[in-house]
Amino acid sequence: MEFTIMLLNFVYAVGGAVLALLFMIVGYRFFDKITPFDTSKELGGGNVAVGVVIGAIFVGLGIAIGLVIGMGLN
Repeated sequence: MEFTIMLLNFVYAVGGAVLALLFMIVGYRFFDKITPFDTSKELGGGNVAVGVVIGAIFVGLGIAIGLVIGMGLN
């Protein structure tokens, strides 16, 4: 395998990771805006249910963005 192809795939992977993190931040802030309570305060107070929902949002966004990036590499 050529070095340039390996380097290009590495750049795609890093770019995809950055995009995934940005979308996770946007998803968290959107969830925080649409809920009637302060998500950060609830997480700080130890509300496990809010933590599970936030974790599910991160996992779902990560899977979705990962599939889009993976399909883009093919």
